[in-house]
Amino acid sequence: MKTGLENKRNVAILIVLLAVMACCIVYFVRSVFGGGSPPPPAAEQQAPATSSANSGGAGPAAEKIPALASLDPTLHPELMAGAESFVYTGDGRNIFSMSSAPVQKIEQVKGPVRPTNMTAANVHAGPPPPPPIDLTFFGYEAENGSKQAFLLHSGDVFIAKEGDVVDHHYKVLKINPLSIMVTDLLYNDTQTLPLVQG
Repeated sequence: MKTGLENKRNVAILIVLLAVMACCIVYFVRSVFGGGSPPPPAAEQQAPATSSANSGGAGPAAEKIPALASLDPTLHPELMAGAESFVYTGDGRNIFSMSSAPVQKIEQVKGPVRPTNMTAANVHAGPPPPPPIDLTFFGYEAENGSKQAFLLHSGDVFIAKEGDVVDHHYKVLKINPLSIMVTDLLYNDTQTLPLVQG
């Protein structure tokens, strides 16, 4: 059975929420559309302190900051032009750091950059020639029309026929009893190697 207390409690909560909302709206309107006037600047209150500092003789006194009302907001083009024409001629030190050292300057060149004894033939000689093929042809065998060459490369012995590639680098083109034609696949260079005996 409902006693009606639930409705009274809901109405009381609604009234409290509306009161809080009204306070927030009033505070917002006052802050946006002008509340109280700001307090006066504290520059005028510091005037006696500077005079007492001057009379002490302990050192230079701090300057008094003028009030905002006495500042001149007028632009002076002649002063601005003088500031724009100023050129900084420092020694390269970081002007934003008191502890940074000056930048070391680059030494001037004391001699010609390119040697003068180079001739046009030396300059336009082109790429260097390919290196000699590092294979030793030390044996030959012909049996049933098939020719085989015995080759030595870096301590390893290879048996190759015509068309075979030795050590993924050299291709055997022609096998003769006293010589062999080999192409260096890396440089696309063909050389004839003689038979080495003994």
